[in-house]
Amino acid sequence: DESLFSAVESRLADYLEASAVSARNLQAEKDAIKTLIGDISHQTKTPIANIKIYLELLDNEEENTEKQREYLEKIEGQTEKLDFLLKSMVKMSRLETGIIEIHKKPCSIYETLGRAVAAIVPKAEKKKIGIYVECPENLMLCHDSKWTEEAIFNILDNAVKYTKEDCPPKSRNIQIGVAVQEFFTKISFKDSGKGIAMDRQAEIFRRFYREPEIHDQEGIGVGLYLARKIITMQDGYIDVQSEPGKGSCFRIFLPNNSKESYE
Repeated sequence: DESLFSAVESRLADYLEASAVSARNLQAEKDAIKTLIGDISHQTKTPIANIKIYLELLDNEEENTEKQREYLEKIEGQTEKLDFLLKSMVKMSRLETGIIEIHKKPCSIYETLGRAVAAIVPKAEKKKIGIYVECPENLMLCHDSKWTEEAIFNILDNAVKYTKEDCPPKSRNIQIGVAVQEFFTKISFKDSGKGIAMDRQAEIFRRFYREPEIHDQEGIGVGLYLARKIITMQDGYIDVQSEPGKGSCFRIFLPNNSKESYE
């Protein structure tokens, strides 16, 4: 029967196509895991090598307490960097593999912002950077408060890190503003940092990307990557407006997909 044969042939073709798609997806996952493992290996080599060097120098020192203290401080710094790196890697891998799920619910964006700002204030105060927030205290937005706080903190940490201490005190600040628009709530972060060239603005959200002129500063280039991942998983997006020498304005857009967002 030709119709039966045709139906079987069609089913078989569908099965083979589904199997091919599944195989491609499996290979893509394997490639992603392979890349992540390679990144972890590459990024951990430097702090581990530095720790080994300082331990050897410390072992060779005799009764020079000042030198010993210096080496111990360097070991502590490298250990903290390694700890931060590994924690960031865990967050990235859990987000990317879907182990961590985003749970959105209507809650105060003012409180989410407040916790992120409170966490960055000690670092900002060391550089005498002021942080100013304009956000309605009763504004509710459907979002995952914990992970959105993480994304906001990463953006603020970036702003504090690259604001130069030699710029005038009055311009050494970060302005945070929140505005409800027709479809999205916009959260903007305007800093007085070094600014970003137009041809690099898409690159800064890549994992481990660091601009050439800032390799001597602390950081491993995962903060903005994580921030974008977190916001994207909430059906939002991040963009940046910047010019070299004129600071940057990062903007988070989260959807107003709940009545509570407007109340």
